[in-house]
Amino acid sequence: PDCGRAMTRVGEDVSERLDIVPAEFFVHRHIYGKWACRCCQLLTQEPVEPQIIDGGIPAAGLVAHTLVSRFADHIPYYRMEAINARSGVHTPRSTLAAWSGAGGAALEPLYEALRDFVLSSAIVQADETPVAMLDPGAGKTKRAYIWGYARGAFDATPAVVYDFCTGRGARFPVEFLGNWCGTLVRDEYKGYESVVALHDRQAAGCLAHARRKYDELFKDKGSPVAAEAVQRIAAIYRIERELRELPAQQRLAQRQERAGPLWESLQAWLMLERQRVPDGSATAKAINYSLNHWRALTANLRDGEVPLDNNHLENLMRPWAMGRKAWLFCGSELAGQRAATVMSLVVSARLGGHDPWAYLKDVLTRLPTHLNSRIGELLPHRWQRASAD
Repeated sequence: PDCGRAMTRVGEDVSERLDIVPAEFFVHRHIYGKWACRCCQLLTQEPVEPQIIDGGIPAAGLVAHTLVSRFADHIPYYRMEAINARSGVHTPRSTLAAWSGAGGAALEPLYEALRDFVLSSAIVQADETPVAMLDPGAGKTKRAYIWGYARGAFDATPAVVYDFCTGRGARFPVEFLGNWCGTLVRDEYKGYESVVALHDRQAAGCLAHARRKYDELFKDKGSPVAAEAVQRIAAIYRIERELRELPAQQRLAQRQERAGPLWESLQAWLMLERQRVPDGSATAKAINYSLNHWRALTANLRDGEVPLDNNHLENLMRPWAMGRKAWLFCGSELAGQRAATVMSLVVSARLGGHDPWAYLKDVLTRLPTHLNSRIGELLPHRWQRASAD
């Protein structure tokens, strides 16, 4: 400034700040021309593009947003109503529920295709969790169940499908699995016994459930037997973590070589300790759980694709636990079935690395004109976004 000469740029500092543009609603305006022939007294008009909700206001993107808000973000309808009102749009909770119902109904063919894909796996993991369902006649809720079925934890194309049922009886998984044959990874709930007995199915147990009994015993009573059992099981898990990325045959060989002796040692030690504890004690019950189901717990030593536990599916059941706390209950059996339909596709899309909203928006846009014979193209693991999107 003092000499009057031009200054030379010698560098720069860059500052970045994160900001947000709140969600905005906008209107798609479609104009359909009309043509008339005065001579023939004929009137014709361009056909209306088919929509998920014929004659309704919401476009596919808004229906997808409502579904994702409900089933991925677990937002109750009354809160969605308030959120939308801040943007100047009035969407009563009854309207939002109707949109979700219509979206779930439209997705049912895709849900059936997803179910077939999950059951095409030789390894299927199963679990169930309770949910509340409104009982209008009694003026309260009653217990229903969500059954989850996932392709094996080592499967290259993961997927999960949920089934809403009014009870926990064995008839529900029997009906869902149909003629499926393979290895069923599950806990030791008695209802699975008749399920596994059909169609030459094999049972695989959950080591995490066995470990949990020792862990609870140690925390409650400080049992040295439980502490020893937890340490021995931890050694098996350490080996399994090292083998996770190996191909199935190599994983199986390494399991048999490295983990096999640990399993044999654990069984021998448990049988010895069982003789030292009184019948009916908490320690005896924990040991009995492991020894009585030993063949199922060691199924991973006979098949490299079988996981050590059922944690993969238990993690996929968490959205339902979160939903229970947020929206409290399902309004009816039909609402529960449609919730299972949407949740199956949302969670499977996430497993495939997709944004659930982008996936559902594209699928709901294409479904009205998509050939049912090619419905598999819209499954999460095969989905390719439409070029026009």
